[in-house]
Amino acid sequence: MTARRVAAIDCGTNSIRLLVADVDGATGRLVDVDRRMEVVRLGEGIDGTGEMSGQALERTFAAVDRYGARIKELGTEYVRFVATSATRDAANRDVFVSGVRGRLGVEPQVVSGEEEAALSFRGATYELSPGDQPEPYLVVDIGGGSTEFVMGHSTTGPTASASVDIGCVRLTERHFRSDPPLPAEVSAARDDIDAAIAEVARTVPLRRAGTLIGLAGSVTTVSALALGLWEYDPVRIHRSVVSAASVHRACEDLLYLTRERRAALPVMHPGRVDVIMAGALIWSSIVAYSGQADVVASEHDILDGIALSLA
Repeated sequence: MTARRVAAIDCGTNSIRLLVADVDGATGRLVDVDRRMEVVRLGEGIDGTGEMSGQALERTFAAVDRYGARIKELGTEYVRFVATSATRDAANRDVFVSGVRGRLGVEPQVVSGEEEAALSFRGATYELSPGDQPEPYLVVDIGGGSTEFVMGHSTTGPTASASVDIGCVRLTERHFRSDPPLPAEVSAARDDIDAAIAEVARTVPLRRAGTLIGLAGSVTTVSALALGLWEYDPVRIHRSVVSAASVHRACEDLLYLTRERRAALPVMHPGRVDVIMAGALIWSSIVAYSGQADVVASEHDILDGIALSLA
């Protein structure tokens, strides 16, 4: 069977990402052709205003134009554009949808939190074979506006999922005013996170997981710090196993750093400098609640799930 070239776009609250991949016709595996990310902060201010700002839309549409040119250049047959938390929440999402449609000729799909969780689970676990890690898997995808939790097995897929409105951008805008954040600001953010985790635990048995797998930039950045990397290395980060204790230390350290010192960290993407504290706080809280001694970070996530859905 011949390979099929597909393009997946994941447009979240903080970033927009593109994956162009060839799907192996015999195995169904993805072979990356191009993988890229831009921080556009589409959800900037949306927690307070309920709408995407004109500036945020301009930044995002400019990135969509660049991605469209790249997709055309690579001769992609199939394209799927998925939008998540910021677009779900926005009163003016029709402006965004029509703007993307006009630029790419593709209808952007505004997915529910449950579908987002399912795509993330598939992307994070499709490479795993039974026995690679203890099951069931608990996959946690920390985004800019929301966090998705999904429990499942390699053979049967997801069995329980939930999506809650805690994300690195949303919590930063809601609570953090100081640099670094004051103890009272951190405490208020923790209260939000703890309440959200308790809500999730009513439907997803978080403490019954065999393996906790974390996705997205907050998790992978914390893992890079816990591993002591001198540069961001996705190959070393992908499927790395780090102790819960090292996760907590890395997250605690980030809360005490000024913006200047965070920006100077060699593993820090410039677009995450302002929101990494909230993302790290979310991840540390989830790890603590789960009771896991070790956790896994994955570079493959919803973006890969979107690509696989086109296979």
